[in-house]
Amino acid sequence: MTDTSNPAVLSRPLLLLMATAISATAANLYYNQPLLPSIQQSFQLDDGAVGLIPSSTQLGYAVAILLISPLGDVMSRRSLIGFLSVLLTLALLAVFAAPGFAVLAVAFFVVGLGANITQQLLPIGASLADPARKGAVMGTLMTGLTVGILLSRTVSGTIAEYFGWRSVFLVAAGLAALFGVLLRMNLPDNKPKVSLTYPALIASMFGLIRQHKLLRESALTGALWFAAFNALWATLAIHVTDAPFSYNVQQAGMFGLVGMAGIVGAKLSGKLVDTHGSARIITVALGLVVSSFIVLAIWGDSLIGLVVGIILLDIGVFGAQIPNQVRVFSIDPAAQGRMNAVYMLGYYIAAAIGSALGVKVMSIAGWHGMTLFGLGLACMALAHHIWRQAKQDRGPLAART
Repeated sequence: MTDTSNPAVLSRPLLLLMATAISATAANLYYNQPLLPSIQQSFQLDDGAVGLIPSSTQLGYAVAILLISPLGDVMSRRSLIGFLSVLLTLALLAVFAAPGFAVLAVAFFVVGLGANITQQLLPIGASLADPARKGAVMGTLMTGLTVGILLSRTVSGTIAEYFGWRSVFLVAAGLAALFGVLLRMNLPDNKPKVSLTYPALIASMFGLIRQHKLLRESALTGALWFAAFNALWATLAIHVTDAPFSYNVQQAGMFGLVGMAGIVGAKLSGKLVDTHGSARIITVALGLVVSSFIVLAIWGDSLIGLVVGIILLDIGVFGAQIPNQVRVFSIDPAAQGRMNAVYMLGYYIAAAIGSALGVKVMSIAGWHGMTLFGLGLACMALAHHIWRQAKQDRGPLAART
């Protein structure tokens, strides 16, 4: 069993620091998306190669979730976060100085590994939170994640417009080093009591998948909607820098401000999940995701259509994420790191696939083809969730008949 007797209290300043660190760290996964046209021009890349840039970062993040996230159950998370901060800082400096595409792709992959800091901070928050406020605490932390994901595009686009795309990653390296020091100074030093060898620790994750049906179903639903989300954001800059918009990189990055509507979804669902349960909130949120791709498919060549579609998408995605992750953390408190690793592994493998396929589909079928691709993924997520709930609701009735 993991030691749950840690006397540390999740104070408001510590919660704010953790949420801010999550925001700054998660941003590293998305800085490159509005910069794709500039990076493509800088290295003379074709559409297939440029699609590997965002997917390599997401793939690195997925590998870290599988191989690094579980370590939080058997060692000090504070020490692990310190190591990851150094790794992230060095990787961002490598992106800044990359002489060619091969080095750039590897460096982005390592950025994904270092960004595992977020997946160490979320279980810390869940373990320190009062059970009656777990949803609210997770809502605050996920709001930080939302801000990082969405504001990253605006920040990177603005910096790149005036100082070039490489400068974005020099600034990011400085932030990674700063938050590494602050977290080292302020995080409690947990002393877990799980005693497993590393191979056994990794193998135990597959046992959790077999054992917990809710974990499997939550991971699949989340993977589907996050693949759709990343397909949209990986292609948005390409869409708006071309006709009929012909925006520059800074203007493309400004759509991240529109996506800040996701904060509403994260905060609202965090407040409601403790009183209304996860299933209903997820259903409503996924309905918004489906609606968003319908809007983007029909009106995505107009600014108003893009704005409305992005608002619906981000409210829906982050509104669904909170309740989905809360129920995953509630399955087995002694294995929160591994539970989260399984869930987020599917999430970010889907993100990598969604980013790469989104760019590929758009190069073949254009913007409308890409939005139909996203709509298909969103509909599958909603259908799977509704089917799972209907099956669960029929269970007690079937047992009595």
